[in-house]
Amino acid sequence: MRTVIKNSILGVIGGAVYVCLEMIWRGHSHWTMFLLGAVCFMYSGIQNEYTSWDKPLLLQSVQTAVFITVNEFFAGMIINRWLGWNVWDYSNQPFNICGQICLPFSILWVLVGTAAIILDDYLRYWIFGEENPHYKLL
Repeated sequence: MRTVIKNSILGVIGGAVYVCLEMIWRGHSHWTMFLLGAVCFMYSGIQNEYTSWDKPLLLQSVQTAVFITVNEFFAGMIINRWLGWNVWDYSNQPFNICGQICLPFSILWVLVGTAAIILDDYLRYWIFGEENPHYKLL
């Protein structure tokens, strides 16, 4: 039960942070981005929870970016294409797939993923008394 509560708290924080980032970047957001942000934040946080701290941060960041990109694609196909809500459209971006994902944002997700991993680790340390974060870059 403690794990469910902890993950719920972290998910709410991650979803809220993502919506705030989108508000700053685009000037608006959508409730579905809170849910997608929460799921992606929770994934970023488990990158080093079930392995050692020796797992390189760069590898965690790339894995998180791939996770975000794949989830963004499937969420976009449902939210934008199937439901027609038009929350985002990358059609004008280079190397896009169906206007739902694109290479520039996939690269950006590496940076956002790195920040999410670090934020999650420190939240776990500050709020839940878990291990003090330390990283191996490569």
